[in-house]
Amino acid sequence: MREGEYDAERAERTGLSRRRLLSWAAVASGGAAAAQVAGVFGPSPGWAHPATPTASLAPTPSPVPGIVKPLPATLLTPRGTNAEMRWESMRGQGYLTPADRFFVRNHTTTPAIDVATWRLRIHGTGVRREVSLSYDDLLRLPRVTATRAVECAGNARNLFGSQQGTPAAGTTWGLGAIGVATWTGVRLSDVLDRAGVTRAALDVMPVGLDSMAVRRPIPVEKALAADTLLVIGMNGRTLPPDHGYPVRLLVPGWVGVSHVKWVGEIEVSTTPLLSQWNTTSYRLFGPDYPDTPLVTTQVVKSALELPFPATLGRGVQLLTGRSWSGLGRIARVDVSVDDGPWRPAHLSWRNDEKAWRQWSFLWHAKPGEHRIRVRARDDRGNVQPDAVPFNEQGYLFGAVAQHPVTVL
Repeated sequence: MREGEYDAERAERTGLSRRRLLSWAAVASGGAAAAQVAGVFGPSPGWAHPATPTASLAPTPSPVPGIVKPLPATLLTPRGTNAEMRWESMRGQGYLTPADRFFVRNHTTTPAIDVATWRLRIHGTGVRREVSLSYDDLLRLPRVTATRAVECAGNARNLFGSQQGTPAAGTTWGLGAIGVATWTGVRLSDVLDRAGVTRAALDVMPVGLDSMAVRRPIPVEKALAADTLLVIGMNGRTLPPDHGYPVRLLVPGWVGVSHVKWVGEIEVSTTPLLSQWNTTSYRLFGPDYPDTPLVTTQVVKSALELPFPATLGRGVQLLTGRSWSGLGRIARVDVSVDDGPWRPAHLSWRNDEKAWRQWSFLWHAKPGEHRIRVRARDDRGNVQPDAVPFNEQGYLFGAVAQHPVTVL
């Protein structure tokens, strides 16, 4: 479901005008949405029942208060309450992003959760009965794995200002607010079946057990998709605390806020569900967006596995990088140096859907200041543009990045 379709589809199904839906949004932004979540806190290999990670019981010092894992400067860059992956740390790492350099997006702080007492409550007008599941209950369900990207909606936000001259509000991410992992879990549809989803169900809203109770509804159709998961594992290991332990949501192709961490509750409703994360935030506000569409699917992007800016030696350089799309697979990648002609990059064989594709490009580097651009196309025909319209909160920057490189 693309931007602009979300509100229209809800208006059609509920019989409410789009204006009425947005008026609900205005009320929600004033705090009424909190009433909807009253009581908040309130086939694959086998998975052993994990002990609660030590870090979640006794967080160790971190450069970013609220993040548990170490943040080596060679792997991650602190950004407020968050940490951004350094792209040069991915060179030679294979297809997956190791957990030690996977970006962290925290609206508050990583909570300490005891898996022995954790429960998942499923309720609402869109289910036939309320249920409460333990971690062991989840472990008894059929396990699946999916290799998919998780990417912050504001990834590359800094480029709105540095490249287009229109700074946007929010965390000044470079291109490193993305990671690809192999996630292990259970299908959300299998869990919702325990509660009996009704034909009238419209929205499904997971709620996090963090101090802000981060919650963001998704359409029931997306919730029931085969690769929408409740995740318990990451890259073959227990899900780390900063990445949602004990359970997080995976919503492939959709922006990161939809992948709610530390899930403790799921509401299923026959009417539209609202929170600040689908009303006053994660919408496109600006002169080019009069209808303020909801931010849903991710756009095509590319990144070089180099520091930003980078310094290289003269001579033949093998440039490497990755390109990705929230809608499918990458079909083509081209590279341009100093506004020269676009030339095709060499593409790797692995090309998972809604993940990324690695590529390489031989460059005969000459001394001086250079600008390298990378442009990708996905298998749906979506291509990175030279520029994107400004939006006030800096979401979905998908323009071709201009990467400065000094050759000595």
